[in-house]
Amino acid sequence: MSDNTGLLDIRKMRILQAIVDDYIMTAAPVGSRTVSKRSDMGLSPATIRNEMSDLTELGFLEQPHTSAGRVPSEKAYRLYVNHIMDSAQLTDDEADYIKRHLDTRVHEVGEVIRQTAKVLSDMTNYTSMVLVPQLSSMKLKRISLIPVSDGKAMAVVVTNTGVTKNAMINIPESLSPDDIEKISKLITQKLDGHKLSEAIETVLPMIRSEVGEQAGAVCEMLEDIERSMSETDVEVVGASNILDYPEYADATKARTFLTEIEKGDYLQKVLTDASDVEMCVKIGTENDNPDMQDCSVVTVTYKAGGKNIGTMGVVGPTRMDYGKVMAVLKYMSSSLSDILSRLLK
Repeated sequence: MSDNTGLLDIRKMRILQAIVDDYIMTAAPVGSRTVSKRSDMGLSPATIRNEMSDLTELGFLEQPHTSAGRVPSEKAYRLYVNHIMDSAQLTDDEADYIKRHLDTRVHEVGEVIRQTAKVLSDMTNYTSMVLVPQLSSMKLKRISLIPVSDGKAMAVVVTNTGVTKNAMINIPESLSPDDIEKISKLITQKLDGHKLSEAIETVLPMIRSEVGEQAGAVCEMLEDIERSMSETDVEVVGASNILDYPEYADATKARTFLTEIEKGDYLQKVLTDASDVEMCVKIGTENDNPDMQDCSVVTVTYKAGGKNIGTMGVVGPTRMDYGKVMAVLKYMSSSLSDILSRLLK
């Protein structure tokens, strides 16, 4: 969405910033008298009223039918985020709170991710989401294969950082339970310290002589495990926070939002699509899901060893405190990246 910066002079930009700032805090339409009372404005209500009229004609402000005040449009929020909002900084107490809660379980990636989602929701009072790091980026400690029925087994993968994931996989009919147990032990022995993505090209040649004619079957199992473990998981916390905002006082609107969050498909898509973008802000109709076009979504990537391995973000109303959200996300991304870099070495 173009922000049309060239259409506004400095005075209009200052007035628009004041209106967006006030509306984010109060959710109430903003009038000219409210803006004129700001100590840094130095303009009469009449002058501000004229400028607000121009901003309305330009599409930056909207006027609810029941109020003489104005509210920002999506166009205004885009301009605000791109150019005119003040940069926010976390207080020392906020930074200490984040560090203290992320460092509580530094030996287990899964718990760190859960804590990240919780702290992010607590700090912003929005719905938080964290894309769990892919197992393909981690070194393995153990793979167990547990037969559950004819042609099916449960694969339990444990990384050297404590992340555990289960998946149902297909087992060739030619393999007996004893064969599966033997192969499970061989794979665990040879995969220890390797990444799952290296299994077929690195591990299979090492065990080929021991599995003999079953090499093809083992290759199929490893491919099935890798495919299953590559499926993305999203940790979501604070979906009900949206009910704190007057925009979602309507029960149908709130139910639609909560249903979409519960399904999780769109959140997973948003996080996956943003995995190569350091920070991304989608406002209102910039979201391609019709049920999420009353929301804004802000995401940031996190790293390990200098490489992007996941994404985190928040979902809230378009009247979002963008400056605070972006400051929290940047700090949490840096903190999580440091912790994971240590864990995934």
